[in-house]
Amino acid sequence: MQEKNNSYKSGFISIIGRPNVGKSTFLNRVIGQKIAIMSDKPQTTRNKIQGVLTREASQMVFIDTPGIHKPKHKLGEFMIKVSKNTLREVDIIMFMVNAEQGIGKGDEFILELLEGTKTPVFLVVNKIDQIHPDELIQTIETYKGKFPFAEIIPISALQGNNVDQLLETIEKYLPEGPQYYPADQVTDHPERFIISEMIREKVLHLTREEIPHSIAVVIDKIKRDEENENMIRVQATIMVERDSQKGIVIGKRGALLKEVGTQARKDIEMLLGSKVFLELWVKVQKDWRNKSAHLRDFGYREDEY
Repeated sequence: MQEKNNSYKSGFISIIGRPNVGKSTFLNRVIGQKIAIMSDKPQTTRNKIQGVLTREASQMVFIDTPGIHKPKHKLGEFMIKVSKNTLREVDIIMFMVNAEQGIGKGDEFILELLEGTKTPVFLVVNKIDQIHPDELIQTIETYKGKFPFAEIIPISALQGNNVDQLLETIEKYLPEGPQYYPADQVTDHPERFIISEMIREKVLHLTREEIPHSIAVVIDKIKRDEENENMIRVQATIMVERDSQKGIVIGKRGALLKEVGTQARKDIEMLLGSKVFLELWVKVQKDWRNKSAHLRDFGYREDEY
């Protein structure tokens, strides 16, 4: 790791907000590649995802947290705990809201969590490309009256509007510090985690109703093919909670599972820079979201947060 001079800045930035405000879209844009899955379904992110942006004068470590929501099971409680805990360990808090939506109960709850914090809080109003400027002004005024934000910056994470300005402002607030990660590292998560998330994302896109929140993906094996050095074999199991869900994920004559595999394989090949042979299975693990042992087995470990 290269030495930096005394004026080098670094720090951790938590991205917090209601489900589906665009936190993962923002993170992927800033990092320049997919490390967080995106979906139009709420509560997509379950663990905190760290993305690393290294610039000439700074290193920013972004933490994408699960959307704040009222938990309905142990998995939901875990997600809220992850989001709350990140607030205590960062240099800047980015509170992201959806410009298309008015202030809601979830936003009010987050503002209550932030009361008394000495960490600078940025209000980041996302999806400004979807509304009229007059509506944006009204939204900003509403939030201004609720909390003493250090900065208020409207952006479009999807289009890239004002994202550079946001990064410049973050850099000004960062303390002097070391380069925590090598310049070419974009996340602290192992490849196994990102691959499992890529597979889960495809199931989210291709199913609906109760299925998206009832699945977990476990990577059983990643190894280079013994006969073909240019091929990596990935074996993974998609966990569901009920037999009926297993049938839906597999689809008629295996069609849906095959499509999940086809789409996921393309992302995994881009991540690994190699041809990939992906094998998928579907397994029923009844009510896994409410069982601590299963949550740990599937990677949701409270002791890490």
